[in-house]
Parts: sequence; C-alpha cells; structure tokens
Amino acid sequence: MTVTSPAMKAVPALLDHLVLATPDLYATVADFVRRTGVTPAPGGVHVGLGTRNHLVGLGGRSYLEIIGPDPEQPEPAELRPFDVDRLPGPRTVTWAISPPDLDAAIRAARARGYDPGPVHAMSRRTPDGTLLRWRLTDSGAAHPCGLVPFLIDWGGSRHPAASGLPVTPLLQVTATAPDPEEVRGPLSALGTDLPLTPGPSALSFTVDTPNGPVTFE
Repeated sequence: MTVTSPAMKAVPALLDHLVLATPDLYATVADFVRRTGVTPAPGGVHVGLGTRNHLVGLGGRSYLEIIGPDPEQPEPAELRPFDVDRLPGPRTVTWAISPPDLDAAIRAARARGYDPGPVHAMSRRTPDGTLLRWRLTDSGAAHPCGLVPFLIDWGGSRHPAASGLPVTPLLQVTATAPDPEEVRGPLSALGTDLPLTPGPSALSFTVDTPNGPVTFE
C-alpha cells in the first residue's frame, strides 16, 4: 500500500532507498548540490565492482543513493552495477524495499507469482572505516523495467539512514510504464506499490529542499 498525506506525499511502503545512477558521480553530486542546496555525504566504495556512492537521507528509514564509477578503482572484470558506464546521463534507475523478514518476503512473493531472484551478500566500507554488510536480491534478475524494487536486509549493520546523513524529505515517488497493470502485479506480490501512469518506463521522485521541491528523473 502507498502512504499519502495532503501535502503531496506518495511514498512506497517499505521503501529503503532510491538509486540515482550516473556515469559521472562527481558531476551529478555537484548538480544535486546546485539544485537542492544540500550536499550528499560520501557513502563508501564498492570494492571490486568499480563504483562508489554518495547518500542523502529522505526522512525516516529511507535514503537516496547516488552511485557512479569510482575512478580510483581499476576497471572491474564485469560491467559496473546498474550499467552506470552505459548511461548517457544521471537517471533514477530503480529502488529497494526492506521488508521485516527478507526470506519470508521472498517466499511470499514467489507464492504470489513473482520471483525477486537469488539473494547475494554484499559489503562496503564507509569513509570512517566501518564495514557495512547486507543481503539483497539480484537486481539483474528483477523485473527489467526497473520499476519493481529489489529487496535488501541490513542485518546487524547500521542502516545508512541512521548515520547522520543530510536530509531532503521525500515528497513523492512516481512512475510511468507502457502497461501499468503488468507492473502492479509484482509490486503487489512484494507488498508495496507505486503511482503508475501509462508511458515509457521511467521512475522519478520529488524531495523538499532549502530551494523548494525538486524533482529528479
């Protein structure tokens, strides 16, 4: 179900984070600062994957991940996550939910006809040296449009949103899809939802900032 309020709020249930991928991380972070007046915090390095990220809190237990190539790492053996090398520019490529019990949520989704894919363990080290570990479903095996979220479980690690991030409160997440009903089935199987209208597959979000509401696509 979707939580709403009179002040233009449509936030998906169980939202963990939104993923804004870019082929040029530092240029995208600078653009975010220019548009919002808020400076994202360095998140850390994905060793071996060739990426790093910057983070912004969205309010509560949700955050925005801005992810792009890490020029300080050697070229990875495989393509970088979210195909950041192939993107023509920054784009909101997908999102993640964090159910109370990851394995139970996967079983329930499969029973409802949607398979979120296999689970992988991952980690990254924050700038202060803290090692974060998490499990997540394989986004490459998820619905190809990017509108169906992958699932994540932070286990005993401190959640990124609880690490003192700068915050731009999330006002709205919206999406378009060629066939909205075809996307609503998997969303329902995962226990979440998105406002969907017909159109090319696209995900956008609006945050409240010192410069007023700002929308990213």
